[in-house]
Amino acid sequence: MRWADYKRHYRETLRLGGSIMLGQLGVIVVGFVDNIMVGHHSAVELAAASFVNNFFALAFIFGMGFSYGLTPVIGGLFVGKEYGRAGETLRASLLVNFLVSLLMMGVMAFLLANLRVFDQPEELLPFIYPYYLIQLASIPFVMLFNAYKQFCDATTDTVAPMCVMLAANVLNIIGNYLLIYGHCGFPEWGLAGAGVSTLLSRVVMCLAFVCLMGKGRRYARYREGYLRGRVRREDCGRLLRLGLPVGFQMGVETASFNLSVIMMGWIGSAALAAHQIAGVVTTLGFMVYYGIGAAVAIRVSGFKRMGDWRSVRQASYAGLRLIWGVALCVMLFIFLFRGRLGYLFTADEEIARLVALLALPVILYQAGDGLQVLFANALRGMADVRWMAWVAFCCHFGLALPIGYVCGFVLEWGALGVWAGFPVSLTTLGLLLWRRFHERTRSYLTAEDHSH
Repeated sequence: MRWADYKRHYRETLRLGGSIMLGQLGVIVVGFVDNIMVGHHSAVELAAASFVNNFFALAFIFGMGFSYGLTPVIGGLFVGKEYGRAGETLRASLLVNFLVSLLMMGVMAFLLANLRVFDQPEELLPFIYPYYLIQLASIPFVMLFNAYKQFCDATTDTVAPMCVMLAANVLNIIGNYLLIYGHCGFPEWGLAGAGVSTLLSRVVMCLAFVCLMGKGRRYARYREGYLRGRVRREDCGRLLRLGLPVGFQMGVETASFNLSVIMMGWIGSAALAAHQIAGVVTTLGFMVYYGIGAAVAIRVSGFKRMGDWRSVRQASYAGLRLIWGVALCVMLFIFLFRGRLGYLFTADEEIARLVALLALPVILYQAGDGLQVLFANALRGMADVRWMAWVAFCCHFGLALPIGYVCGFVLEWGALGVWAGFPVSLTTLGLLLWRRFHERTRSYLTAEDHSH
């Protein structure tokens, strides 16, 4: 591919993905601030936050993945200028996302009722229970927000979601300051205060999109279908068929991290807190990769609608180069500052030492993580989602967890061993998704050439 072609795809991908990345970086900053504030309030609360956040990361990542099923549908309608149908499909997506959120709440409530099965340190339980319940209440608002955000992204308006997310993040940080430490006459609620602040910010994000869709000038052309269209069974079925495999694929990756947090709890509170910090640090790369990958998915869905498979390949490989450039910067940053990262969150030397140790596998899997994020999104834009869900399950549960258990407890590598499986699983998954994408697009190009 000529440089001029790459330049065009770089520019368009960054135009779409830049806003998504800024919004996601805002999420990262809030994650950093949340953990720093909670960690400086008490190390025990940081460990409790690690346990709960890793559990809910599974629910929220699954929910985010499920909402991705809307992107290729809306992207195709947008390219075809079927604006009324796009608004009607959003209406169906909101209903489906809400119903899925109720199911997710039931599952998470069941886990809460059986929390002692996970054999976590007894001193964490008084902090875990209230924080868990607050997070539980926020699930429907997150799911509705996801539907609105994916609709905006698929219609190439990535700026509005970014502004909403950044404003909500500022609100969250202010709420943390007031409610964790009890400043300005507010109660000192510690970890529970961080949970209340997060819940309020998620409610605000959801309400902002309700106002945007009801009053925003840009969305006037979708409003008839959005407000008065009927919810079609075939739309709901299509969203379920596309969303569930993507949610499952992203969920099993998060589940492998979440099951690792249980193993970290077996090692001790310090390992659990270090796991939380390392998890926050690793999102530094993932959320940027996600922004680029989401932009690629939007562009691929449009090219697919037009039958332009050459542009599908070009846009995807241009996105891969962008992601790998970011991955190199992330690896360098973590390597240079690995010894200091832990002290940003806590003064505990043991936790900081473990964070520096866990930075090594984090560095090793950045390129593989970027690879799997990019081609998972490219396949999502092509609506080819079922196959990758099963491959993700095999890689994360067949490689990451067994390798982590063997290295952590059989070979007695401790916390480092628990994380040892992630570089293998993520890189393997990335290579398999790349092969699937390469073969599918090549077959379409071959058919296109023969037709000419």
